[in-house]
Parts: sequence; structure tokens; C-alpha cells
Amino acid sequence: MIRTQRSHLNVEAHTHPGMTGKNNEDRYAVASFIASQQDKTPMVFAVLADGIGGHRGGEVAAELAVNHIMQSVAKCDGKFSRHVIETAVSEASDAIASHSATNEELKGMGATCVIAWIIGDKLHTAYVGDSRIYLLRGGRVQQLTIDHSWVQEALEKGIITPEMARDHPNVHVIRRYLGSPVPPDPDFRLNLFDGEGAHHIENNQGTQLEPNDVLLLCSDGLTDLVWNDEILEIVRSRSSLKEATRALVDLANERGGHDNITVILIGVPATIRKVAPKKEAGWIPWAIGGAVGLILILIVASVLAFGLLRRNGAVTPTPAVSPTSLTQTGVPLPQSAATTLPTETAIPSSPEPTLTPWPTNTIVP
Repeated sequence: MIRTQRSHLNVEAHTHPGMTGKNNEDRYAVASFIASQQDKTPMVFAVLADGIGGHRGGEVAAELAVNHIMQSVAKCDGKFSRHVIETAVSEASDAIASHSATNEELKGMGATCVIAWIIGDKLHTAYVGDSRIYLLRGGRVQQLTIDHSWVQEALEKGIITPEMARDHPNVHVIRRYLGSPVPPDPDFRLNLFDGEGAHHIENNQGTQLEPNDVLLLCSDGLTDLVWNDEILEIVRSRSSLKEATRALVDLANERGGHDNITVILIGVPATIRKVAPKKEAGWIPWAIGGAVGLILILIVASVLAFGLLRRNGAVTPTPAVSPTSLTQTGVPLPQSAATTLPTETAIPSSPEPTLTPWPTNTIVP
């Protein structure tokens, strides 16, 4: 993939350590790319990690997670595959585990992560832990991720109710994280509608984004204190994504800010066009048509020349006919003989494209 300076989507992010005086152990990065010089399909890749571990362990783990995942994916050919994400997550997890094993101060550290990879107007996600991705569309907010936590498992098994979940003592006990002894499997379930079957929601990968959609990536410092309907109201009522990111973080802090809070908003412009599917072998029918047309012209020209010679009472050998001689005798080449490549429609840049520095894991107090 090739880095670009401007994104075809609108991107804003804000992070805050919270109100308890602890270090900020959240990290994130957002970058824009094109696949190659030949394939200029625009894409945005965003990753957020929430560190786990005392002292500086959480900070180090989150930074290792973000940097390894971003750098690993940036080396690929720009085509989404689970293998690319699985490799990136595994490398990041191994790096965290290795640092933890060799430094007593970092022992036991780990990190969650959420990934959003938008290729043209197609959304792909992956995640580990309890950081989340939401889709805001029209008057609806949908959590796309499923927490890897004790509380989520208890909810699914009917042990606790949704009302009990938020304040449960095990609310922050996670079942899957980067830095674990065995690298975790990233989760590719993309939950567009509540109640979808497990197999169906995995097939939602590559779902098409619509104009004015907004994606939210966040750490649990936001979702512990701000409800889903409040998230929707804040994002929809603010005049810009920048204002919305600040308002979300401010509300969490007003309610105690007991953890680090990080918010990434990715907005789809109202004028976005759909990306036409790429046709790898689109030139073949054109080339075949051109060859057939050329052969037909050669045959017709030969028959005409032979008939004229017979009419004059003598038949003389005719030289081999070439495409050049055809054009010189005034016989035009048909349109099908000119091999032209079909062009791919790309999503236009937004009216005010967003700069996406590399990386953007900057602490904003």
C-alpha cells in the first residue's frame, strides 16, 4: 500500500487520561492509503488499543500493539484478508509478551484492540478485548463488536441481565487480549443487526458504507459512562466531528472519568460515490473483439481484390495484407479493433479532505 496525505473520509480523534490522575494507556493511529499506482482505490486504516498493566506496562503494550499492527498491514497489497489481520495481531501480541517476559516492570502487561479498515466504501473490522466499534446511521446506533469479557459471556448464558451488567464487579474482566501466552484470535464478527447468527455476522465483512454514516472506535473509558443513545445524540447534534469527539470525552469526564477515554470518529461524506468492482481481466473481451474484427477485414479485402483481378482477366499473386496496408488503402479499422481498458470509478475526496498524520497516537491532555 502507498501512504497518502489526505483521506477520502473525514477523520477526527481525541484522547484524554481521565480524571483520576492515572497515565493515559490508550493509543491509536489512523492512516490513509491507496493500494498501488495502478489501483488508486482510497482506503483508511484505523487501530485503537487500550493498555492493561500497572506502572508503565499498559502504555508500552498499547503502543506496541498499535505500531506493530499498523506497520504490518501497511506492507500488504491493499486487499483485505483475514490472514493479513491475523498475522498483524499475532505479531503484536508476541511483541508484547516478549517485552513482558524480559522486563520485571512490564510483567503481565497486555492490550485490547479494535481495527477498522475501509477500502473505498467497504468496511472491514477486527477486534480483541472490550474496546468497541459503533456504526451511526440515520437515527440508529449499532454496536458492531462483541465484547470478549466475563460480563458478555454471562449475558449470553442468561446469568445476569443487561441492567446488572454495567455495575457488575467483573465488568472489566476480559477473556481475550494481546500479550497473552497464546496469541489471541481476532474476532471478525460484524454485528449489523442484533440477533444475527454467528455465521451470518462474519459474512458481513465488506459491508457497504452509506453517505453520512459515522464510525466510532472507542475505549471502555467512554462506554462505561456514556450510553449508546447519548452517543448518537451527541454525534448527530454537533456541527462537526471534531466538536463531537470533544463532547463525548467531556461527558465521560463529567461523570467521573475513572479511566482513559479515546474516541475516533470516521465520517462518510454526503457526496460519496460507490466504487465499481475491479475487473481483473476486463481487457480480454476487447482484445478478442479487436482480433476478430481485424481478421474479418483481411478476409473481405482479399475477396474484393481477387474479384477485381478476375474481372480484368488476369490473376496476379497478392502480397500478404497487414493492418498497416489496410489503413493505407482507406479501409477503416472498426472501433472494436482498438483495445481500450475499462476504467474504474473511484470514490471522490470529500470537499475538505482530512489530514491523517502517521501515526496519530498523540496524547491530547
